[in-house]
Amino acid sequence: MGLRIGDKAPNFEIETTQGKIDFHDWAKGSWVFFFSHPADYTPVCTTEMGRTAQLAPEFEKRNVKPLGLSTDTVDAHKGWINDVNDTQNTLLEFPIVADQERKVAELYDMIHPGESQTATVRSVFIIDPDQKIRLTMTYPMTVGRNFAEILRVIDALQTTDSQEVACPADWVPGDRVIIRPTVSEEDAQKKFPQGYETLRPYLRLTDINK
Repeated sequence: MGLRIGDKAPNFEIETTQGKIDFHDWAKGSWVFFFSHPADYTPVCTTEMGRTAQLAPEFEKRNVKPLGLSTDTVDAHKGWINDVNDTQNTLLEFPIVADQERKVAELYDMIHPGESQTATVRSVFIIDPDQKIRLTMTYPMTVGRNFAEILRVIDALQTTDSQEVACPADWVPGDRVIIRPTVSEEDAQKKFPQGYETLRPYLRLTDINK
């Protein structure tokens, strides 16, 4: 059975482009965007690595550490990073795991035999500072990830963690949020003094930006 939302992210020790890491120690106190790619020196992966590097300030201000992975070697990763930087006009500074023996890929169920017996699919794990898996997404090899959605989800998770709210469909920062049904009317009035709109007893919208 694969990993599920709410599970603790399994720990591992492995070589990366920035030396050997103990995942839990490396991630301590931060959110993590942990993602796999099928192979170095491939076109879609090059654009994804470049986009992750370009978004470094956005990840940093959200206290998120990116961590890439494929089953290539450290030397292959380091050579490819030069191509990423050159073709994507960026500077890739986050570590990439060299999972030659596929131990981490199998631990995180990143190899889907229907796609490839050896290469990882485009898996995404958003992991919180308590090392709990908060979101998983899997993209096929031919389709690059939507980074606007990855940042949106991180924003939504951090918003719902900080207040007793939920985020509606297509929510983006600045939109109204939903007061959770578990919050009583009395508590809602105290917690959300800016007021809220009641569409149904179970559907109350408020603007936390006021």
